[in-house]
Amino acid sequence: MDKKKLDDAFEKAWNETPTSHSENEKEASWEQFHAATFAKKKTKSKPWRYYAAASVLLFVLIGTGIFLNKNSLTESNVIAETIIENTSSAIKYVTLPDSSKVELSPNSKISYGANFALNRKIEIDGEAYFKVKKDKQHPFQVFCDETTTTVLGTSFIVKESENEQITVELFEGSVQMNVKGQNQKWILKPGEKFTYGNHTAAVTEFSRFVDFDNEKLSDVSKYIEENYGYKVILPNENLNQKITIRINKKEDLKIIVQLISEMYNLNFEINEDLKQITFQ
Repeated sequence: MDKKKLDDAFEKAWNETPTSHSENEKEASWEQFHAATFAKKKTKSKPWRYYAAASVLLFVLIGTGIFLNKNSLTESNVIAETIIENTSSAIKYVTLPDSSKVELSPNSKISYGANFALNRKIEIDGEAYFKVKKDKQHPFQVFCDETTTTVLGTSFIVKESENEQITVELFEGSVQMNVKGQNQKWILKPGEKFTYGNHTAAVTEFSRFVDFDNEKLSDVSKYIEENYGYKVILPNENLNQKITIRINKKEDLKIIVQLISEMYNLNFEINEDLKQITFQ
């Protein structure tokens, strides 16, 4: 049987196998199995769709256990070579060696070992927002107390409270949650929150968007100033113009600015030194 027929036969059998996973997870699992089985990868092109002020990150997560075993999901094995601590009262912005981004909250710290780009394991004490660079070959794992968050490319918050309750809020993509000593796995979808405390785990929903319903554009400017720290200057004639928009609470600032620019046919300039955005 030639490679194409063998490939088709494997995929048909894979898709017909009963599973509790969604179609997206089945497709993701098949793609990773295919990449490991055949020397030459099949490439697929899918059109990107743009959603207003909410960038969509494509994410692949395997839940089959083919490449991940229990030990890798529940034991960090992180020999800390680099420790980054935020002792200030403001968020500290960190770029990891694999180009993933971290917003480290005050009184929090992260640590990771050597060759992080190849062994993407990181420990956290406190709270941080992660925006992970996609890398199918190297899963990104965040260890916090007894929980492990495993991702390949997504954005989420991990937080440990004073009473040692762990919270993971997912904004984009998908993550798999594991608890040390437990075989159960929890797959989160955007807008879902995982909490673990007192040996009890739960998944609930949370609001990951802020909505402006026929409100003044100046109200959006105020939101940007309060949440991103940039002063926004609008032309006087646009201050009271109305806008209806839904914004992901962890959206990139430049996406929001570009959207406003396109909606009102305005040019803009971002001054990083002054932390100021000027529309004209």
